[in-house]
Amino acid sequence: MLKAFVLGPAAAIVLLCAATTPVLASTQVGQGSLFLDDRVVGTVLPPSHMEAGTGLDPFYKVTNGAPGQLGIAGVGPSDAGAYHGGAWQVWTVTFNTGVTPHLLTSGSAVAAAQAAGDVAITRVADADFRCPITEQSKG
Repeated sequence: MLKAFVLGPAAAIVLLCAATTPVLASTQVGQGSLFLDDRVVGTVLPPSHMEAGTGLDPFYKVTNGAPGQLGIAGVGPSDAGAYHGGAWQVWTVTFNTGVTPHLLTSGSAVAAAQAAGDVAITRVADADFRCPITEQSKG
């Protein structure tokens, strides 16, 4: 009886954690899913810390984006010579006042939004991280 009482709540907690982990992972920068060249791709490993300012691959985090906005990788494994294994150089992207946020799904879309005056982009060297990605589309 005591085992059933203890194991029942423990099993419920494990199931709850398992059910919510993918949702949480996909909403955190660098974990789960991100945009690369207008596609959703996945990460290979959990992100790891890098010394501030040492990132090489552009990664854009939209601070006030449209619903469904994910982080954006500026380069990926198919970009020979440009991709450094996911050594991410973090930039925040913020839609300017008066601009209705829309999905940004590639580095070129971020550059176009900046050129149009829709967004401000800021380098955040303290947020650099390492996290390899897959080229396979998710979902």
